[in-house]
Amino acid sequence: MPSSYQRILLKLSGEALMGDQAFGIDPTVATEMAKQIGGVMETGVQLGIVIGGGNIWRGLSAAGKGMDRATGDYMGMIATVLNGLTLQDALEKQQIGTRVMTAIEMRDVAEPYIRRRALRHMEKGRVVILAAGTGNPYFTTDTAAALRALELDVDVLMMAKNRVDGVYSSDPRENADAVRYDHITHQEAIERNLRVMDASALALCRDNNLPIIVFDMSKNGTIRRVVNGESVGTLVSSTRN
Repeated sequence: MPSSYQRILLKLSGEALMGDQAFGIDPTVATEMAKQIGGVMETGVQLGIVIGGGNIWRGLSAAGKGMDRATGDYMGMIATVLNGLTLQDALEKQQIGTRVMTAIEMRDVAEPYIRRRALRHMEKGRVVILAAGTGNPYFTTDTAAALRALELDVDVLMMAKNRVDGVYSSDPRENADAVRYDHITHQEAIERNLRVMDASALALCRDNNLPIIVFDMSKNGTIRRVVNGESVGTLVSSTRN
């Protein structure tokens, strides 16, 4: 079945790579993730991925304990490269062409991020993993995902959550009465502080009319369903029409 989209950017949380572990990377989970992504590539869609590093390091948490914020954030960017290389290895074991591109140059392990080169890789059917955030401290991987999505002119930004199947009125893990939204606007999400993604990233998507789909990746086949245009998770867009 062909995709409803030509080009998408998928934002993955680093925590998704932990599986049931308290820390680090579970190679089995990376393999399952690669299989899901392989199913997406069969539709002919062009795919970029931004992955977080929270399973290894969180710069903001470190800053709260006295570490210099910029140093902590750079360490977090390096953590995303570790996750990117893990996912590249898992994808290539599934015979899926992949390139890791980093915002901070690490030429021995990855290509430097160059927009036109990233587009060319995607046009050739390769998965492009965009690591090291924006290359600047004080910006989250959510902001990196929004920025790269706009730079690469994608049709939709897909926010894959770990065991949360959309946007809720409050945290469903803490409030059993939380209501899940099928469709909400960027502005409503900002005003209600619904934590779709970090506020500056959400504002960037709003200002550039970039739709976001928030869904649960832990369920097998969910990414493929989203790409095929099925109503899954929560759509965040500029209008409700």
